[in-house]
Amino acid sequence: MPELEPRGPACGGAAAGRLQAVRARIAAAAAAAMRDPAGVTLLAVSKTFGAAAVRELAACGQLAFGENYLQEAQAKQAALADLPLAWHFIGPIQSNKTRPIAENFAWVHSVDRLKIAERLSAQRPPGLPPLQVCIEVNVSGEASKGGVAPAALPALAGAVAKLPGLHLRGLMAIPAPTADAAAQREAFRQVRELFDDLRARGHGLDTLSMGMSADLEAAIQEGATIVRIGTALFGKRIRNA
Repeated sequence: MPELEPRGPACGGAAAGRLQAVRARIAAAAAAAMRDPAGVTLLAVSKTFGAAAVRELAACGQLAFGENYLQEAQAKQAALADLPLAWHFIGPIQSNKTRPIAENFAWVHSVDRLKIAERLSAQRPPGLPPLQVCIEVNVSGEASKGGVAPAALPALAGAVAKLPGLHLRGLMAIPAPTADAAAQREAFRQVRELFDDLRARGHGLDTLSMGMSADLEAAIQEGATIVRIGTALFGKRIRNA
């Protein structure tokens, strides 16, 4: 998911300033954790914001974008087809939405049950590279959120790793929100420990998708390789989502 030199519209304005500020936060957090900032990918979460906002960030070299809602994402993909963007699906997945997701995204972060993984595998077009997937794990036990329970993770990972058309890359998590930095780190530490356990079981994982605008520093301290940033890049959501 490389960031390219700006092309198309000039890079500037509020979007450029917000992007620079987020990149600075990532660099500072990586330095504090004695990590290379290049090992942390910024995924811009563009849900509820239109194609123009995405194009504005793309002009500044940000090419990886995450979407939660399929219909909204497809409209943006069509409007931005001239740009070399990498699209990540990061929202809940309904069974009747797996085909367009398999056909139009490079990554899926929110696999949390085998049925969905099997459908994505069967529906991934053979002419495309394998779909890069993360398993979403619910470390906080919140009933309102998706994600597999930690105890069920090894079995699910073993099954997903065997499916053709998919490449299991790692784990994704959205822990319960808290302003307490220690609590943030503890939740992310649990995800990292599950990740390490799967690697010890022989899975060649390399991706920890965790951390958002309010807690990216804690996530990077605990090994995040992708941080999913929306509000800090785009501002307040246009609608509740």
